[in-house]
Amino acid sequence: MFLTTVNFARSKSKTLLVQMMSAAGTGYCFNTKRGRLREKLVLRKHDPIVNRHVLFFEKRKVRSL
Repeated sequence: MFLTTVNFARSKSKTLLVQMMSAAGTGYCFNTKRGRLREKLVLRKHDPIVNRHVLFFEKRKVRSL
């Protein structure tokens, strides 16, 4: 019996961790998950700096999960 190392291809993850940035221009951001095959996220959430609900746009991918 021969002992060999076999490199298996890793499958791509189904979710991504992305950074969401406030459209109010305050610099407030948070991280959230989204599916790899989905379009870029746009969410309406509370921005504590301006104390209002504003749109948050996906800024960049943080990492794969």
